[in-house]
Amino acid sequence: MSGAPASDSVDGKPVLVFDSGIGGLSVLAAIRALLPEQRLVYVADDAAFPYGNWKEGELSAHIVALMGELIAAHDPAAVVIACNTASTLVLPPLRAKFDIPFVGTVPAVKPAAEQTKSGVIAVLGTPATIARDYTRQLIASFAQSARVALVAAPTLASIAEGSRRGEDFDREAIRAEIAPCFVEIDGKRTDIVVLGCTHYPFLITEMDAVAPWPVTWLDPAPAIARRLSGLLEGKIMGRGESIALFTSGRPAPRALVSVLESNGLRAV
Repeated sequence: MSGAPASDSVDGKPVLVFDSGIGGLSVLAAIRALLPEQRLVYVADDAAFPYGNWKEGELSAHIVALMGELIAAHDPAAVVIACNTASTLVLPPLRAKFDIPFVGTVPAVKPAAEQTKSGVIAVLGTPATIARDYTRQLIASFAQSARVALVAAPTLASIAEGSRRGEDFDREAIRAEIAPCFVEIDGKRTDIVVLGCTHYPFLITEMDAVAPWPVTWLDPAPAIARRLSGLLEGKIMGRGESIALFTSGRPAPRALVSVLESNGLRAV
């Protein structure tokens, strides 16, 4: 893994925000809105991206081992797992092994079921997230009265990742990925699409442009930020420079450096 602890000049503990790539920046932005002075360490495990290609046991072992290195290096006050695929798999072993707060990211099924007017919602996620028993348990617990379409998008996270790195993308590919979200049952149409991957909020404008009708794209990031703020009791645990680390050790392309800087992060 490439990277270094934050500068010795900083005071207090950072919050560590972890994702397989740069999708977690959507969560980091929401954290910034609530805790603008909090020092953050953003870690993109791009050496292992995408997580959906991993076997469950191997991915869990990989993340737990990597998290041990990160906690030893940065001594965070809390860790935000800003990735649905990882959260639905590794939160229990992480909480069992490390005595610090972990905030996970799971599909916002409950608020979608509470907010839908038509009673028809979709959960859009990576194939791994959609396949998890955890996701189905959320639906069984909180969305029994709704019609729920589970939609696996094999390439949407990679499209979003590439777009943040300045790569071109195919709008028709986005249309094909989201098309199964739009269903009509007994004359009632999908009105809420749960964004089950933190990469997806970066594509809302593009998804709106190719959607067959308007829907609410439900982003869990604000709720995650509120949960973190509650755990920290609204306190700033550490001030100073916020940094971004990439486990591949590859230098960030210029377009991504600009995105990081706009989020108050320096690529290390």
